[in-house]
Amino acid sequence: MTTLETRVSIAEALTAVTQDGLPFRFTAYDGSAAGPEDSQIHMHLASERGLSYVLTAPGDLGLVRAYVMGDLEITGVHPGNPYGLMQMMLNQVHFHRPTPAEALRIVRGLGWSHLKPPPPPPQEHLPKWRRTFEGLRHSRTRDRAAIHHHYDVSNRFYEWILGPSMTYTCAVYPSLDATLEQAQAEKYDLVARKLDLRPGQRLLDVGCGWGGMVRHAAREYGVRALGVTLSSAQAEWATEAIERDGLTDRAEVRFLDYRDVPEWDFDAISSIGLTEHIGVRNYPSYFGFLLDRLKPGGRLLNHSITRPDNRYRSTGAFIDRYIFPDGELIGSGRIIAEAQDAGFEVRHEENLREHYALTLAAWSDNLEAHWDEAVAEVGYPTAKIWGLYLAACRVGFERNNTQLHQILAVKLDPNSNAHFPLRPTWLS
Repeated sequence: MTTLETRVSIAEALTAVTQDGLPFRFTAYDGSAAGPEDSQIHMHLASERGLSYVLTAPGDLGLVRAYVMGDLEITGVHPGNPYGLMQMMLNQVHFHRPTPAEALRIVRGLGWSHLKPPPPPPQEHLPKWRRTFEGLRHSRTRDRAAIHHHYDVSNRFYEWILGPSMTYTCAVYPSLDATLEQAQAEKYDLVARKLDLRPGQRLLDVGCGWGGMVRHAAREYGVRALGVTLSSAQAEWATEAIERDGLTDRAEVRFLDYRDVPEWDFDAISSIGLTEHIGVRNYPSYFGFLLDRLKPGGRLLNHSITRPDNRYRSTGAFIDRYIFPDGELIGSGRIIAEAQDAGFEVRHEENLREHYALTLAAWSDNLEAHWDEAVAEVGYPTAKIWGLYLAACRVGFERNNTQLHQILAVKLDPNSNAHFPLRPTWLS
């Protein structure tokens, strides 16, 4: 490691904590620079406030705060689709933790005044009582607030990103040249085939979003479908779509916590993108509730983002404070075990990781294509956050940092007959 003098430039401090240098150009307001001069991507730390953000926040949170507030400027990539930068940051930039002595020299050289944390950006979500009352995590009130933070941004904003399907979960690409809309329709149909939906059956879709699965099941399979969501904006949009599609006699979406669904004896339940929000310690009650709501022989399809292992860890400060407050991920093994312990028989699982990377690429392209409209709708800082989030998640799925599992389970009837075919039709 390079010996640091009493005064340290920002670029020197940065290169001191990176193992292999920077693959992009970095400059700072103090005139220092690092990284290849001919790099297409250029990151510029523009102010002392930006340096204070970086020095006083854990992990990547400081960089995100500086970026959101405009103190960290990035050129060479589109703010709606900074995939190239995210590839470099996650694949080529390797930070190492300095020793206490090294950290002291760096901070002293940069100036003690930069250790006073600036106020976080207004887009950051962190309830003041989070650390004091951790037991309130995933209460009905707190879950409603967390869902509101992410999903009630603007239906128009989501329309630009998600496209006509208004589907905010992993698509299933039948081929690499399939469109996003074709892939989302294939996802819904795959879920329907796994659930073996038939006319006249009753489907419950928990965490239904904008009602895509509810409408597909009612329209294509003739079922009576009920969807529930904690987002009032989603429920409003879905209800209008159901009316527009002429499905009011078979489909309904309610603004309701899934735990408050009063009906019983559903033939099938789909949970597409809800498990990430309920908390790992709540899996027993979650699967127990769903088991109770199914009739004997009924099926559950659980579709959720997972980790490649079953070791619990936080989602990280950026995701927790800007994207999915209180979100939690775990491996498919833990989810399967909890479903089995609740009384389900697990019949099939598969990992659709590559499909989510393709889905995120399509969403990023949509955001870039509608960038001016998105900025006008939600503001430049929020739009930048979304660009960063979608691109980073895409790289995460490509690197196998995250996965997407569909798990199919059955509620046995009293004589242990699951009514499950020897060769499921979706495997044909």
